[in-house]
Amino acid sequence: MPELEHAEVVARVARGDDVAFSVLYRAYLPLVLRWALRATGDREVAADLTAEVFAAALLASRRYRPEAGPVAAWLFGIAHNKLRESRRRRRVEDSARRRLGLEPVALTDADLERVDELVGMDERLQALIADLPSEQRDALIGRVIDERSYGEIAAELQCSESVVRQRVSRGLRALRSEMEGK
Repeated sequence: MPELEHAEVVARVARGDDVAFSVLYRAYLPLVLRWALRATGDREVAADLTAEVFAAALLASRRYRPEAGPVAAWLFGIAHNKLRESRRRRRVEDSARRRLGLEPVALTDADLERVDELVGMDERLQALIADLPSEQRDALIGRVIDERSYGEIAAELQCSESVVRQRVSRGLRALRSEMEGK
């Protein structure tokens, strides 16, 4: 599947595209999982909460509206609501997973190590982004993380769209090189 805008990925999820859900899940899993771990302080609870967030996102994908904000903000809104429900009930709510017919999964030590790995990968990526030259970092964050248009970023950075595209491309290339090299 060619690279899609994240909002378009959610639209494809809403139409039942399993590949699009996989793209969404892989793109946001480390971010949501890290948030859940910080919010709960417990790897198992964080993994359960994250599973419920993505199940709820699958069920709610038809209601996502790009004009309301980026995909990450939408997922964090779901995560916040699921955490609030879980605290109120004193357990991770699993209604979305049950509606999808998904059974609870008992986490193994390997699963918990994968949680640590995913959280660590995200922290490593953040450190690598921080090490980019500021013009690449600003363009990359604006485009990839904040999901803003090249035009918006160009206006903010007072340069052309083609310069922004070049900076994003160079930043991604540098990140890929660092991630593959280590």
